[in-house]
Amino acid sequence: MSKVKACVFASGTGSNFQAIIESENLNCEIVLLVCDKPGARVIEIAEKYSIPTFVFHPKDYTSKAVYEKILVEKLKSAGVTWVFLAGYMRLIGPELLDTYEGKIVNIHPSLLPDFPGKDAIGQAFQAGVDKTGVTIHFVDAGMDTGPVIAQESVEVLENDTIHTVTARIQKIEHTLYPKVINQLINESEATLCAKEL
Repeated sequence: MSKVKACVFASGTGSNFQAIIESENLNCEIVLLVCDKPGARVIEIAEKYSIPTFVFHPKDYTSKAVYEKILVEKLKSAGVTWVFLAGYMRLIGPELLDTYEGKIVNIHPSLLPDFPGKDAIGQAFQAGVDKTGVTIHFVDAGMDTGPVIAQESVEVLENDTIHTVTARIQKIEHTLYPKVINQLINESEATLCAKEL
């Protein structure tokens, strides 16, 4: 049986993207990287692993609806059934949400609903919390507001710096995200098989 095809959306360095594609026993095939930042390091990682990329600059399009329509066409032509956001710094609009309802997942470096949006680790550090962490959630129209799939916490110690906390959070992200991806796809495939019986 062929593997489920998935796409990763990313905007930055690609550490979560790399963790996903290097994960042993990943039960999906990453067939496309979508990146909204020409020149981002994540593109080099995709090239290293011979993963096709679609790189675009949102300002080149008249609206989000226009570029998302193109994205949907790219995803469909690649046979993508799941979309995993890994440091993609844009809200997902109706075109993608409607087409891939319940199949778009994001990872966020905080224990949502605390510290949504940009610089979540910095927000947590500024707030002086003694615990933060990682959340994996389904994507909806809001910013980091979709239903939570998994969370894992990270203690913030007295002598921590933002860099030490970031390193611990990323270590968890890199193991938790591939694990959750496998779990989601296994559950989805089991449901699909049951419906076919």
